[in-house]
Amino acid sequence: MGPGHDTQISGFLLLGLSNKPEMQLPIFGFFLSMYLITVFGNLLIILAVSTDSNLHIPMYFFLASLSFVDICFTSTIIPKMLVNIQTQSKVITYTGCISQICFSLLFAGWDDFLLAVMAYDRFVAICHPLHYTVIMNPWLCGLLVLVSWIMSVLNSLLQSLMLLQLSFCSAVEIPHFFCELHQMTQLACSDTFLNDTVIYVSTVLLAGGPLAGILYSYSKIISSISRISSAQGKYKAFSTCASHLSVVSLFYCTVLGVYLSSAATQSSQASTVASVMYTLVTPMLNPFIYSLRNRDIKEALIRVMWGSNTQS
Repeated sequence: MGPGHDTQISGFLLLGLSNKPEMQLPIFGFFLSMYLITVFGNLLIILAVSTDSNLHIPMYFFLASLSFVDICFTSTIIPKMLVNIQTQSKVITYTGCISQICFSLLFAGWDDFLLAVMAYDRFVAICHPLHYTVIMNPWLCGLLVLVSWIMSVLNSLLQSLMLLQLSFCSAVEIPHFFCELHQMTQLACSDTFLNDTVIYVSTVLLAGGPLAGILYSYSKIISSISRISSAQGKYKAFSTCASHLSVVSLFYCTVLGVYLSSAATQSSQASTVASVMYTLVTPMLNPFIYSLRNRDIKEALIRVMWGSNTQS
């Protein structure tokens, strides 16, 4: 029981995607297979970047960091869901629920910041190519990842501590397959005005800030590319950031889709289904997007999987 609680709460019920017994096995198989693909694909990216000296540059360092965060994010949510389906239990403890919210906020926020850092890396590479190695030195790259992590940790701790101050009624059912901050706040019996305000402000600052940085970086990138005279030069410059732009579009479109569908339908079921996109589909597709559109990554993955010593 957290501080400020009027009622002893030992746990919550995660209602999941469906209450139909005949749907549990297909849902289990679907999520297990996607989770394994997500973990395996992102581990391959990390392994390729860490073992191939050709990929020891800032762009791939940030990509490996993104893959690590994606693994952590999905691992915060999906294993508990799979265990609940397997054991035919919907229970999650109060401590487990708060922990899941804390870590999911941490890794989702870190993911968001890393996408902004990767946009800045592409901005420097395309707009200031002669100074790229000086600006994007190892010290700065490490600092950018560290600051992203610290900002995400601070937001996660703030939101979690605010949530601990709320009181919850008995037998609280969460119409979701994981503990999600906004829905948890809505289920509280006590006043949530301060919590809602903090959620709104942090969303504007910590989601809007990185997005603004991404949009600014790409506005400069597009402006710089437009000044390149040859079509081949333009294509080569744009191809270096095409994968990142695809991942950014996928991330923000899926997150925006969740909240738009929730606001438009007022249906928790629609929001729950839409949440599958950013909690599992996006982290699963990221390695494929980068490997399919990047020759260096493809060659490094081939060397990792087949043990080839052939250099590109």
